[in-house]
Amino acid sequence: MKYSVKISLLFLVIVMSSCNMEKSAKDMMSQSASVFPKGEKIDSPNFAGTVWLQMMGANDSTLHARFGNVTFEPKARTNWHSHPGGQVLFITEGTGYYQVKGQPARLLSKGDVVEIPRDVVHWHGAAADSEFAHIAISLNSDEGGAVWIGPVTDEEYELAIK
Repeated sequence: MKYSVKISLLFLVIVMSSCNMEKSAKDMMSQSASVFPKGEKIDSPNFAGTVWLQMMGANDSTLHARFGNVTFEPKARTNWHSHPGGQVLFITEGTGYYQVKGQPARLLSKGDVVEIPRDVVHWHGAAADSEFAHIAISLNSDEGGAVWIGPVTDEEYELAIK
C-alpha cells in the first residue's frame, strides 16, 4: 500500500512539474514572440488610442517604399486615409480589422496579408479585446505619403466590428 501511494505521489509530482514547465515555456514564448521591436508610442492626431511605431529601413531608399512595424492596443486604430502608391499589411500579432470606406470591415489575424490599391480610403486597427500588430509597407512612396482624411468615430468602429 505504501509503495502504491509513493508511486502515485511521484506520478503527481512529474505531471505537475511537466505542467509548470509547459507554462514557463509558453510564458517565455509570449514574451519574446514579437520578432520586431515595438518602437515608440505615436503622438499623432491620425490615430485613436495607443499605438507604437518602429520604422524600418532607410528613409532615402531607392526602393520607393517605406515600411514599419505598427502595434495597436485594443480598440486603437488609424484614421481614414489612403496611399497614392498603395499599401500592403502583413499581420504579425493579434486580431484586428481593415475596412474600405463604404464596405464591411474585414477581420484580420496573424498571417493575413492585405493588399490595398492606390488611393483607396480605409482604416485598420485592433479588435476591442486584442492587441494587434502588422508590418505596413507604403508602396511607390515617391508619389507621396498617406493622405489623412479624418477620424474613424467610436460609432463607426463599433458598427464595423459587429
